[in-house]
Amino acid sequence: MRKSLSRAQAEEESAIDLTPMLDVVFIMLIFFIVTASFVKESGIEVDKPEASTAQKQDRANIFVAISNTDEIWIDRRRVDERSIRAVLERLHAENPQGSVVIQADQKSTNKKLVAIMDAARAAGITNIALATENK
Repeated sequence: MRKSLSRAQAEEESAIDLTPMLDVVFIMLIFFIVTASFVKESGIEVDKPEASTAQKQDRANIFVAISNTDEIWIDRRRVDERSIRAVLERLHAENPQGSVVIQADQKSTNKKLVAIMDAARAAGITNIALATENK
């Protein structure tokens, strides 16, 4: 004799459990978020000088921009010259292996550039580079 299954039992047996698949998707999402490298920007566009010997910095993570009116920008925020050292110390503490890249406009003054370099050295950062355009 053949046993007849009720319709509810047949649907229950044929249902697919999606819980393991959702677990895998969430784990992959967390993995990609944690391992993603986020692009950091200084916050403004500057007209960089040209250099024929420019080299790409691999581990640059702190970008400081000096505008043509000598405004200083870090992480899309305008920063006062007196607080540059504190901001650089905080950012350097987040990634001690990184370096500072200064993006100075061609019309900015050397005084601001030297002030930022001094603040970076005072913050314990020794790897400092200047951003240029390749010829």
